[in-house]
Amino acid sequence: MTTTPPADPRIEAVAARLKAASQGRAEAYAPPTDWQPIWKRPRKPKTVKAKKAELAKQRKRLKAAGIRRFYGAQARRPRLRQNRIGSAAARRDARALFRMRHSNAWLW
Repeated sequence: MTTTPPADPRIEAVAARLKAASQGRAEAYAPPTDWQPIWKRPRKPKTVKAKKAELAKQRKRLKAAGIRRFYGAQARRPRLRQNRIGSAAARRDARALFRMRHSNAWLW
């Protein structure tokens, strides 16, 4: 015949504290009831100042890109005259070879 031991108030108090702590942890880690993913939340409208600052930043960025593009093209622009004259004959030869290769002259 088995008998249950009498209830010890100290053990009961420790068990109650553990139960309360585990419930607190479960509540802390559970997602909040009104939680929504960030892409579904309504957007907060920007202030006029923030909009203007963003546009100014964008203008500055685009202007810098335009300047870079302009000077990048300028760097390739001035070519040596001697080089141009020397390569003209080579270009002519290459053009003649290209025409021969891409013509149907070999069929004759």
